[in-house]
Amino acid sequence: MRLFGWQMTQALLLPCMALIFCVAVASAQAPEAAGDSGPVSNFELKDSDGRVRSLAELQGSGLMVVAFTGCECPLARQYTARLDELRLQYDGRGVAWIMINSNQHDSLAELQYFAKSHSLKIPLLKDPGNQVADNFGAERTPEVFLLDQRRIIRYRGRIDDQYTYGRQRPEPTVYDLADAIDQLLDGQPVTNPVTEPVGCIIGREFAFSTGEPNLSVTWSNQISRIMQKNCHSCHRAGEIGPFELDTWAEAVGWAGMIQEVVNQRRMPPWNASPEYGEFKNDCRLSADEIGLINTWVKNGAPEGDPATLPEPVEYFTGWQIGEPDLIVPMAKKPFAVPATGTVEYQYFRVDPGFKEDKWITAAECRADKRGVIHHIIVGIRGQGDFGRGVHDQVQSDWIAASAPGSPPMILPAGYAKFVPAGSELIFQVHYTPNGTATNDLSSIGLKFADPTDVTHRVYTLKAHNEGLRIPPGADNHPVTARTTFDRDAELLSLFPHMHLRGKSFRYTAVMPDGGQEILLDVPGYDFNWQNGYELATPRLIPAGTRFECIAHFDNSEKNLANPDPTETVQWGDQTWEEMMIGYFNIALPVKK
Repeated sequence: MRLFGWQMTQALLLPCMALIFCVAVASAQAPEAAGDSGPVSNFELKDSDGRVRSLAELQGSGLMVVAFTGCECPLARQYTARLDELRLQYDGRGVAWIMINSNQHDSLAELQYFAKSHSLKIPLLKDPGNQVADNFGAERTPEVFLLDQRRIIRYRGRIDDQYTYGRQRPEPTVYDLADAIDQLLDGQPVTNPVTEPVGCIIGREFAFSTGEPNLSVTWSNQISRIMQKNCHSCHRAGEIGPFELDTWAEAVGWAGMIQEVVNQRRMPPWNASPEYGEFKNDCRLSADEIGLINTWVKNGAPEGDPATLPEPVEYFTGWQIGEPDLIVPMAKKPFAVPATGTVEYQYFRVDPGFKEDKWITAAECRADKRGVIHHIIVGIRGQGDFGRGVHDQVQSDWIAASAPGSPPMILPAGYAKFVPAGSELIFQVHYTPNGTATNDLSSIGLKFADPTDVTHRVYTLKAHNEGLRIPPGADNHPVTARTTFDRDAELLSLFPHMHLRGKSFRYTAVMPDGGQEILLDVPGYDFNWQNGYELATPRLIPAGTRFECIAHFDNSEKNLANPDPTETVQWGDQTWEEMMIGYFNIALPVKK
């Protein structure tokens, strides 16, 4: 039974799942053409086991693939399994493989864990001081170099075209590295010797990275405060960010990446147009803050005087809502997530043991294995009326959700969601295999309000269009939905939802007197960042107001995330299908 497709994630923005932080474009500097220089110089580096390896020891082999990687870069992690697949594909055909980590922030211990967790059969070498990366001219992770028998670079760039920044194809359509290997093995020149690498900027050591306290912009006196305010909610131990940014030692290796994504306004992720609405969780950096980051990186990302660091923020370990009153696991035993493939949405039905009515004031879906979970939604399945608030035939049937860009539900004092006694919880979990098989046992944490303290009941409602049909190849197909308020209500937040073909989304309120107001415009919708938009000030929506939502979908080949541009796309739960839903949270006074 499909209880719901996607439900609204509330309020704040969790500035950073995946993906993730390395959402950026490739370096503007064009790499040197492959084959333009002589043989690569020999090098000696220690591998993750401490053994010294050299280019010379492999001199007798045929071709060689040198892959620059990183322990925390999401794209590098995604492509690690692909490199091992290629190694097996060319086993016995005279192709040698090595991986090199040149990041200053990746320690030998981290390399050892990376190699063990990925069951690496390819030697993983540590490049202190990024000297080998400099010799190759490597810029990103992953970035591969294919050397011929004379150790001349014949191909450099990406592995294939499946994964890119914030998007991925179901399968590669271009196999750049494999094509180059095949051509060299056949004695032919490489027809496409240079491609743009896709991944994170290598965390090179800065010439002045030790810093000087008298520099005007340092980590300690300014940048740490920007990170603390905008990034640490995700980029700290135990949270969804793929790496930590709460200390200078961690952040300095990511300085170039930080600069790139904030200048492109990719991070912190915020997709709403600034022309319409004011939102409490608007996480955009100011021009002054971006300027400080640019100055810091330009000066070598100095640490400065640690005595000027801000007071650390005290986070509750494990739960952003604080200590829950009740933690409910999704099942009695973990779900086995495969290493690869597609996993259809999984549903888990749980009895939390509610013997009396409950008022929930905060709820947090807690992913157990964050690297393989795109979203979790927890809904209510109970007896009797869930409360028909604003709309005829509409029930508020869910509690909370967790998705990229969404923090937990934390309602204002006096506001709560109602759950009748005897209700069950339904977990909907979207698993996304990442190359490593694992077992997941996610949960939800709940905080309850005293019923006597509740002044407003919160409902999650929607305008949606289940009859959508998106033609093949359409690059800007419009779909509309509308709903009318039959009583006065307090609007708290808005949350647009579409899948991989979603392009833009707009909410317009048509007032009873005919006046119109755009409440939210998202011109660049991103499925990877499911932002909820919390109004800076809740506003009264009078009875008779009509919400009109219009979404546009890109079902063309230009949309890299498009599963199949030749299909007519219809409504469905799975990401290769589509949805068009304008969720919104409203509150109604509780009658005492």
